[in-house]
Amino acid sequence: MNSNTPVLPPGQQLAAPGKWPLVGESEPWEPDRPWVLRIEGLVEQPQQWSLEQLRSMVPVDRRIDIHCVTRWSRLQQSFRGILLATLLAECKPHSAARFISFIARSPRNHSTSLPLAVALKLDTLLALEADNQPLDPLHGGPLRVVVPKRYFYKSLKWVERVEILAEDRLGYWEAEAGYHNEADPWKEQRYVASSISKQKLRELLTTRDFSNQELLSLELAGHSLPNLVAQNAKLRNADFSRADLRGARFDGTNLTNARFCSADLRNAHLRDADLEGCDFSGADLRHADLRESSMFGATFATSPSTAGSSVADDSGQNSQRLEAIVDATTRIDPASIAQLVPEQAEFLKVRLGLN
Repeated sequence: MNSNTPVLPPGQQLAAPGKWPLVGESEPWEPDRPWVLRIEGLVEQPQQWSLEQLRSMVPVDRRIDIHCVTRWSRLQQSFRGILLATLLAECKPHSAARFISFIARSPRNHSTSLPLAVALKLDTLLALEADNQPLDPLHGGPLRVVVPKRYFYKSLKWVERVEILAEDRLGYWEAEAGYHNEADPWKEQRYVASSISKQKLRELLTTRDFSNQELLSLELAGHSLPNLVAQNAKLRNADFSRADLRGARFDGTNLTNARFCSADLRNAHLRDADLEGCDFSGADLRHADLRESSMFGATFATSPSTAGSSVADDSGQNSQRLEAIVDATTRIDPASIAQLVPEQAEFLKVRLGLN
């Protein structure tokens, strides 16, 4: 590997230079209401600060790698803000304090948590600026948490309240979407394991109707599922590698981080689906419909050097490039292609004849 080649966690791809994809909600709740950060819970002296008070403190500058759970990365992003440790020193956590919960001013009451010792060890930052500019609302402004060395869902946007706890309290993504609570990108801690019973899975496979179901981390690699009906479902982190999915209907379905490696998706319907972080390397996508889908971090071609690649020889080592079968019959709109990292976007444009 060239010494200048960036080292990425498994399964991650670099976003286009200067591109910071929007993930989740685009603005906080009641954005015009004055912003106050509060720290409370197991502390001797609960405190609150206005944005003006935070900006008057001596800031720190950090360059931090962003690794989104949907498989895109942005390296050495510059942030300026106040260290969490600085604010906690004014609050004096009790000896019983073990966890920290960050709560957003968000329409969905987003939150996330960390062990207190981990949050401090990782130099967690309360960021006010990015790239020497005030942090914009799309990316968490006016104030967001930035936790280095963790997937970015731990870096909560629009933080308004911090609570110090004796016991952990799962955040929004961890409790509602099954995201892994430790979130270490180098260990690919994206999701918790599937909790579906074998009996429930057998029933669903018999009917081949997953519509409106919420099923995390399904293991269906190699299954024969032609004409599967799975519309408006939540099938995050599903493994459909090598599955026969001809004519399957996934319209409007959340398939974040699903694996379709070498799957047969001819004539499949994935319109208006959430395909963020999906792996389509080696999949047959002829006559498939992926229009109006969200495809941040999706993969359509892997190379032997791709971290986390599904391409392997008999020894288990990455050995060859694996490309999706895409041609003029594959329906993908330009807006969806524009969300991809440059290598993946170029691959599709060439195969679709858009160059």
